[in-house]
Amino acid sequence: MSRQAVTAPGAAAVGPYAHSVRADGTVYLSGQTPLDGATGRLVAGGIEAQVRRCFVNLGAVLAAAGLGFEDVVKCTVFLTDMADFAAMNRVYAEHFTEPYPARTTIGVAALPLAARVEIEMVAHAPRA
Repeated sequence: MSRQAVTAPGAAAVGPYAHSVRADGTVYLSGQTPLDGATGRLVAGGIEAQVRRCFVNLGAVLAAAGLGFEDVVKCTVFLTDMADFAAMNRVYAEHFTEPYPARTTIGVAALPLAARVEIEMVAHAPRA
């Protein structure tokens, strides 16, 4: 199996990891928090602003891999407060059409830099 790291301009990494890895026709996207890549800080605003920024960052990673949201087959959403689920779901729905990707949403105690949300994805890369 070959493994190729894909780095996206504008998406920040807060540790020693790749933004995504392409392997055997699948692209595994690392979790993205709502970091503004230009400042390295969390975006201002509530949960909807944070979810939107996660999608901006994820979109940049997908684009760097030559993919889009239509190629996503699985998402995992991490929330520090499950009361944010409905707001997250509204923003999430803006980025996908049927058939929707599979998804798991997990409540966690904390996320890096005190983010309220982190989202990771797996995408099928048929053009790889």
